[in-house]
Amino acid sequence: MADVVDELVEQWRRVRPDLEPQLAAMATVGRLGRVVALATRTIEAVFEAHGLSIGEFDVLAALRRQGRPHELTPTALARMLMLSPAGMTSRLDRLEAAGLLERRADPDDRRSTTIHLTPAGLRRVDAAVVDHLANEELLLGLLSANDRRQLDRVLRKLLAALGPD
Repeated sequence: MADVVDELVEQWRRVRPDLEPQLAAMATVGRLGRVVALATRTIEAVFEAHGLSIGEFDVLAALRRQGRPHELTPTALARMLMLSPAGMTSRLDRLEAAGLLERRADPDDRRSTTIHLTPAGLRRVDAAVVDHLANEELLLGLLSANDRRQLDRVLRKLLAALGPD
């Protein structure tokens, strides 16, 4: 079953036959990129239905996964989400304006703040994650349980080889 990546590889094969040994890698990486791009569209649509971007969901989910009292420092959040301080501040500003989180002065260090999930933020992230997981099940629905395990194993191996986050 040929796909658009096969067509691109075949075009390269025709004009640069000397690249043949590396074209298989091009095909694999090209398919990974297309999977990410197509899945991202579907994932974004789910979060948009909840009034969130992927990045905003990531912030709320990071706080939710902490358990009660659902709080982290901005620095810990930024590190966890691999964001610059400026990128973190922008997300926090939007989520705070929406009433989904709040900044509180750290009682132990007045120069520092902690980020807390509000009750509205908790409700929003809990609803969004249910729909997100259902969507991910649909995205992977064509794969058998064995296919998923194999794919997970191979991706884990590739991620380990590419290095730490």
